[in-house]
Amino acid sequence: MTVRIEKSGPVWTVIHSRAEARNAMDGDSAEALYRSFLEFENDDDASVAVFWGEGGAFCAGWDLKQAASLEEPNPLSDLAIPIDGGDHGNGSDIPMGAMGPSRLELNKPVIAAVAGPAVAGGMELALWCDFRVMEESAYFGVYCRRWGIPLIDGGTVRLPRLVGEGRALELILTGRQVMADECERLGLCEYVVPDGRSREKAEELARQIAAFPQLCARADRRSVRKQHGLPIRDALAQEWHNSRPVLEAEGITGAGRFSSGEGRHGKFDGS
Repeated sequence: MTVRIEKSGPVWTVIHSRAEARNAMDGDSAEALYRSFLEFENDDDASVAVFWGEGGAFCAGWDLKQAASLEEPNPLSDLAIPIDGGDHGNGSDIPMGAMGPSRLELNKPVIAAVAGPAVAGGMELALWCDFRVMEESAYFGVYCRRWGIPLIDGGTVRLPRLVGEGRALELILTGRQVMADECERLGLCEYVVPDGRSREKAEELARQIAAFPQLCARADRRSVRKQHGLPIRDALAQEWHNSRPVLEAEGITGAGRFSSGEGRHGKFDGS
């Protein structure tokens, strides 16, 4: 079994373990990851996921040996996205990506814990996550550039949103290696930690996030995700209509807890 889930209360760590191939993605692993993240999304007790590649590599991309075996005349027909796709969150309305969960739009946060290579499709999976913790020797890169394989799991969509169009095009067209320290400077990752510590740090952050009121955390996350491309007035309206029910359901109660002394001076234990 190449994919497993380790659970610690509301924090789930989804582990891809195909170390002999540097966690390159074959069909079985892609489907297992896809189903694992849907399980996480649909479990009421799960709040935050960590996505980690076991064995010193996050993911070396799509398994090109498998790609070479795809049959004509329509080798990618199972991956094609219909023009009028729907919600995209529960997995029933849009075909699974070649890399597995890359087309899911979850309502809960996922943190990437990146060791070693996260290249080609592996980079796309890391970009799919909400944010990234990279080890000092970890790196990104559009390595599929050299084989004539385009980005088909969100790389051309998510990369420019993170770093801007010009820098995204430079990285995509050159296919060069981008080490963790540069990733942090460019905004491709949010934390750089010593080698061997990415999972530990990501799980620490996940526990912090899971301790907060979750309706509010998810509403703010959803507002950030949905504001892309909107005029500012439309984005502000979207934020209000998204957040008002949460404010009424959770925020007023939280304000009451604050008024009674909880959470002051930046201290909050989640109890």
